[in-house]
Amino acid sequence: MRLLLVEDDNHVAAALSAVLARHGFEVTHARSGEEALQALVPESDGFGVVLLDLGLPDQDGYEVCGKIRKRTATPVIMVTARADVRSRIHGLNLGADDYVVKPYDTGELLARIHAVSRRSAHDDVSASGETMLLLGPVRIELPNRQVTVDGSTVQLTRKEFDLLALLAQRPGVVFRREQIISEVWRTSWEGTGRTLEVHVASLRSKLRMPALIETVRGVGYRLVAPAA
Repeated sequence: MRLLLVEDDNHVAAALSAVLARHGFEVTHARSGEEALQALVPESDGFGVVLLDLGLPDQDGYEVCGKIRKRTATPVIMVTARADVRSRIHGLNLGADDYVVKPYDTGELLARIHAVSRRSAHDDVSASGETMLLLGPVRIELPNRQVTVDGSTVQLTRKEFDLLALLAQRPGVVFRREQIISEVWRTSWEGTGRTLEVHVASLRSKLRMPALIETVRGVGYRLVAPAA
């Protein structure tokens, strides 16, 4: 996932960018509100999330959030030291999708990033009325939970289908193991890691496409869309 980090403190940005990179994010750093808005021009490649620090040198962070929301529907997470409820409500009213107060736990921040990106992806599918995913010879029919490869039906268990559908909705995006466990198994990572590995192996075997689901060492998995 591409993430726009809007943070004027270079030391903070460097440390956070390193953490995000280890979890599969491609980070673009903007040091001011103007840089952030320039990065979000329509011609640019899309970002999955904007992480917006409110303490910017050139513009009020709330004002930047409002401008971002007029320009794009990309999810915005505000990051600030202001913990009062009024400030949080103001940010959400301006179009922010979530709000993180400093100092924050990195694990919580990662969870919030994935949560808003999942909601965004779900909204995109709902808005388009999309009910089918085509990935080369693989056809995934979401309403009736049916998968075919080259026209032949592949019998998957409920969890296998849920795992495949999750990865297939965002081909090329790295999903962390913890995120997959949370989404598909509705539980925490502890004690479930081996189950995930078994399901990935089963999918590769049943679909007869070992390269379809790529292991990203130390992070998780991503779906590599095959050629049509």
